[in-house]
Amino acid sequence: MASNTKLPQDNLTRRQYKDDVYFMSVALMFAKKSPDPSTQVGACIVNEGGEIVGVGFNKMPDGCEGKFPWKHDTEDEDPLNTKGMYVCHAELNAIVNKTSVDVKGCTIYVTLFPCNECAKLIVQSGIKNVVYLSNKHKERNGTKAAFRILDEASTPKNIICRQFESKQDVRDLLDSIDPFAE
Repeated sequence: MASNTKLPQDNLTRRQYKDDVYFMSVALMFAKKSPDPSTQVGACIVNEGGEIVGVGFNKMPDGCEGKFPWKHDTEDEDPLNTKGMYVCHAELNAIVNKTSVDVKGCTIYVTLFPCNECAKLIVQSGIKNVVYLSNKHKERNGTKAAFRILDEASTPKNIICRQFESKQDVRDLLDSIDPFAE
């Protein structure tokens, strides 16, 4: 196939498709670095030239590791005893850890659809594309608000948000990595 052949499932070129698989794999590898025992999330920001300019995973703020609980919000009635009040999300860390002056026009690959707070950061930072792997929290109010934020911001800012659908290709790529190959 020629490199500009369109793929039927989401109208991407073969090159865009391969890039999606690669960059989502990077986001997944960074998710594995998360110390969260229940939800590991990774993010990878890519500029228009196809270069990675930021990566992140969900973790406690620097210097606070081990000082706050990793309990899930449903495990305790007091929100001060749960991770939700303290954890820095993967998207925030990727934006903060950027290696470029800004991330305007970039694409962010995230393993979990952004929450409302991260959606605001994405819009304010000028990111133009959001590619997410899972939307397992789609019924939560924070996720519904995030959809609304990204949808409303897409009119003046042209933000494109889409779900990554080739999970098997990511598995195949990650399985093909052999650090001991000669």
